[in-house]
Amino acid sequence: MRAAFIIMQIGDPELDTVCEDFIVPVLQSCGLDPKRVDKHNEGRLLKSEIVEFIESSDIIVADLTNERPNCYLEVGYTMGLDKFRNLILTAREDHNPDSPNYQKGGHKIHFDLSGYDILFWDPKNLNGFREDLEKRVKRRLAIIEPYTTAPHSYWDEEWISEHRVLAFSGLKKLNKSGFMEIRAALPDFRLNVAQGELLHKAKAAQINTFGWPIGVVIDKAGLRPIPRTDGIVAEVAVNEGDSHSGYDYWALRKDGAFYLLKSLFEDKRKPGHLFFNTRIVRITETLLYCIRLYSGLGVPLDSRILVGIRHGGLKGRVLSTSSIARRVPPPTSSISTEDEVYSEVGTTLEKIESDLVNVVQEFTQPLFVVFDFSELDKKVLENIVNSYVAGKVI
Repeated sequence: MRAAFIIMQIGDPELDTVCEDFIVPVLQSCGLDPKRVDKHNEGRLLKSEIVEFIESSDIIVADLTNERPNCYLEVGYTMGLDKFRNLILTAREDHNPDSPNYQKGGHKIHFDLSGYDILFWDPKNLNGFREDLEKRVKRRLAIIEPYTTAPHSYWDEEWISEHRVLAFSGLKKLNKSGFMEIRAALPDFRLNVAQGELLHKAKAAQINTFGWPIGVVIDKAGLRPIPRTDGIVAEVAVNEGDSHSGYDYWALRKDGAFYLLKSLFEDKRKPGHLFFNTRIVRITETLLYCIRLYSGLGVPLDSRILVGIRHGGLKGRVLSTSSIARRVPPPTSSISTEDEVYSEVGTTLEKIESDLVNVVQEFTQPLFVVFDFSELDKKVLENIVNSYVAGKVI
């Protein structure tokens, strides 16, 4: 039987009733075996039992009523295990600053968790809470199993497909076949940002180094981003005659979903090639752009983010370099027999910031290997990433 763990204050009569008469029956009706540490400990070290319950449970219901430090600590440990999909947060409705029953100076949800999707319960309508909790548990159970085999379960494929069709149509008009496609989403954090603020933050998130930056914002008629009901969209297409020729299409939705299609810089400099140093720089820029964009929108650094990067038009290209200071990884005649490579990473903004080189490598390794098993020395990768962060593109 699948396991569930309940985190809440122990010894409070009201919470004991909510747990025993509503939370436990819901979990049982969903085919789960609910555990609470004060009811199911086996006499071992309490901290180790809590850790074991959290690590082994498919669903974790954490009630934050009364701001108990141990509850917040256990929620933090759950998030540290990357079990956001398994975690359901609840609290009494007077802890919600938007509730008419909220009292200034009283108990509330701590700031670090205030942006998460919390299910508030009204002591006068616990049957309604039970119904809402059951729906939420069932949705999470439906997500958890497919996620292990289908990593795209959090993507809005319909939204992405809509923009992909438009983007590839524009790319084709410029007779370009090589591309870099980016998608990003926040599976556990809710945003609802007005279009004007989206534009302001997207503009501030740009990193201007060479060529057009990721999420380029050009304040010029026919090129500037336009508002849509669900967010903003930009299409920047310049013909080959211009020294800055290329194609960029990107969309940013009000909930933080991001999509981008970008022509390859290599096709201006040396068609038929893929510059390994340029790809490292562009992927690094993508990750830093995500940090700048989402932190600018108020997303906490410990929030989970999904990033997917696809490179296409690769078949027959030669892996080379744009700089004489860089040498191509052996063999020197590395040619791709694959046309597309897609990689997806689930991480946090904080980890991207603190472990940037390794996250970049998660995207570059599967890209370079299709070029006749090419593998880049980690020190070279690290040097390119660090040089870019320092403002040097080499």
